[in-house]
Amino acid sequence: MEKTTIKRRFLIKAIGLATGAVMSGGLPALAAAPETQDDKKKKLALRVAHITDVHIKAGENAPERFKNCLKHIVSSHKPDFFLNGGDSINDASYDNVVYDQVIQQWSIWDECLKQLDKYEIHSCIGNHDPWWKAPSKDHEMYGKEYVVKRLKIPHRYYHFTKKNWHFIILDGNNSKISLDQEQYDWLEAELGKIPANEPVLLMSHYPILGTTQVLVGGGYSDCKKLKDLFYKHKDKVRVCLSGHNHLSDHTEYNGVLYCCNGAMSGFWWGKGDAESAGPGYYLETPPGYAMLKLYEDGTVENEYFPHNY
Repeated sequence: MEKTTIKRRFLIKAIGLATGAVMSGGLPALAAAPETQDDKKKKLALRVAHITDVHIKAGENAPERFKNCLKHIVSSHKPDFFLNGGDSINDASYDNVVYDQVIQQWSIWDECLKQLDKYEIHSCIGNHDPWWKAPSKDHEMYGKEYVVKRLKIPHRYYHFTKKNWHFIILDGNNSKISLDQEQYDWLEAELGKIPANEPVLLMSHYPILGTTQVLVGGGYSDCKKLKDLFYKHKDKVRVCLSGHNHLSDHTEYNGVLYCCNGAMSGFWWGKGDAESAGPGYYLETPPGYAMLKLYEDGTVENEYFPHNY
C-alpha cells in the first residue's frame, strides 16, 4: 500500500489552549508549524479513528477492501476506539430499495465489523442509512430507529465520555439538514452541564461549517445557530467531525476546528469520473480515513490518510 507523505498542519488557539490539526493526503501544504517545547510536554489522552461514508455494498469487492483497510488501521495506528460518521451502508433511502437489499447491506456491514470485535464503535446516522420505503411507518425496519438498532447506539443522538474528553453525536437527518428542536434543547443542556474547560468533540454526518458545502452543498441549514451555541461554550467545544461530502476539508472558526474527513469509499468504491483527480477520488479527495490525537489539554490533531484498498 502506498502512503502519501505530504502533510498539512493547522494550529489554532482558543481560551489560552492550542488546538492543532494535522492532515495528509496528497494536497499541497498550506502552513507549517515547528514543534515547540510545549508540544513535547503534552499528554496524549486518546487516539481515535474516524471512518465515514463507507457505503458498504456487495459490488466493487467493497467488503474485502473495507476489511483490509480496517485491519490496516488497527495494525498501523492502534486506536483506542472508532468513530463512524454514517452512510455505513450504500443506500437504503432511495425509493426503489426493497427489503432484501436493506437486509443484505446491513448483513455485509455486520460481517465487516467483525474485524473490530475488540473495539468500541460509536456511530451516527447518515442520510443513506434509513429505509423510508418500508411497507409502513409501523414496520420494524422503517426509518432511523432501525438504524439505531443496527448500529448498536443508544439513541439517534447521545453523549459519552472518555478520559477527560466529551463526545457528542448528533443527528442532522431532519428538515433542511438541521437539529430538531428537541435535539437542540438537549445539546444546549448537555453543553451547559459539562464543566468549564473540559474539551468536547462533536460528530455529525453532515458538515456544520466548512468549505465543502460551498462546493457541493450538504451542510447544516442552522449552522449560524449552532455556531452561536458553540461560541457560548468556546472553552469547551474544540472540534466538529463530519463526512457526507466525501471531501477532505479543515476549517477553523471561533476557535473550533471543523474537519470533513473524506470518505472510506471515496467515489463510492468506483473508479471515479471526469472530475476525479485520481483513481477512486471524489474531486480532489482520495478515499481514506482520519486519525485523531486528543490531548489532555484540549489540543487536537486530525490527520487524513488516503488508502489504496
